[in-house]
Amino acid sequence: MQRTLKDYLLLLLKGVGMGSADVVPGVSGGTIAFITGIYQELLDSIRSVDGQALGLLLKFKIGDFWQKINGNFLAAVFGGIMIAVLSLAKLLTYLLEHFPIQLWSFFFGLIIASALLVGKQVTQWSMGGILAGIVGVVLAYFITITSGAQTSEAMWFVFVAGMIAICAMILPGISGSFILVLLGKYTFILAALKEFKISIIAVFMSGCIVGILSFSHLLGWMLKRYYNLTIIFLIGIMIGSLNKVWPWKKVLETYTDSHGKVKPLLEKSILPSQFEGDPYLMYAIIFAVVGFALVYIIERLAPKQVN
Repeated sequence: MQRTLKDYLLLLLKGVGMGSADVVPGVSGGTIAFITGIYQELLDSIRSVDGQALGLLLKFKIGDFWQKINGNFLAAVFGGIMIAVLSLAKLLTYLLEHFPIQLWSFFFGLIIASALLVGKQVTQWSMGGILAGIVGVVLAYFITITSGAQTSEAMWFVFVAGMIAICAMILPGISGSFILVLLGKYTFILAALKEFKISIIAVFMSGCIVGILSFSHLLGWMLKRYYNLTIIFLIGIMIGSLNKVWPWKKVLETYTDSHGKVKPLLEKSILPSQFEGDPYLMYAIIFAVVGFALVYIIERLAPKQVN
């Protein structure tokens, strides 16, 4: 596919959107990829990193390797993700700390709109599809109410944690950072990055690479063989994850992050009237509407890709 500089800048911005979503627990970059029309190409490009591609690389046929893996596309998207993670993480952390209800309301509206837009891609509804959607809702909801566990710090588990967490990047509905919290490895990995523990980082990244390459093949196969069932299942995951981004929470369990700050680990969704403090109900409604509208604006502006 021939692309102009403008096209690659747009891909970079879409990557920024994915990265921005990934740094917020409960929101997935895969959702952004879905609504901006690059999901299928992203999956196909990741899947193209196979034995044949590695063979070209080992033979130093860099140009052929780059073309085989759709390198310009991947570089633009992942470049945007890295820019977002490095530049917006602090901003979003600040907003979550000082304006949590407004921010979670914004993401709540964003996910609802995303689920509706993804639903448009379903070509045929069936009883099997509805059951798949229910399974997705139950699975995602169960994950949002599960408390993080104390798990092994052995290298094999660090590898497994990387494999599982990275899958969330291309799976709409759940973020990789939240998966790490559930696996009890969020603060552990953050500490390793902060202290630059090369062995732990290398094992974790190896797990990420294996996870994204293998899971992209599985997801791509499912979309090709069971397209409607898979899409409806993903919609179910997005709907089930809404519990995580519900603005009003009661903290049941906490954990201490790498900076020694106590943060919520297990929370219970409550009504605004039960919230201790100002529920900012009007602000919540406004920001939810803004998030909802933003998704549709992005969808209208984004060039349509074949999914």
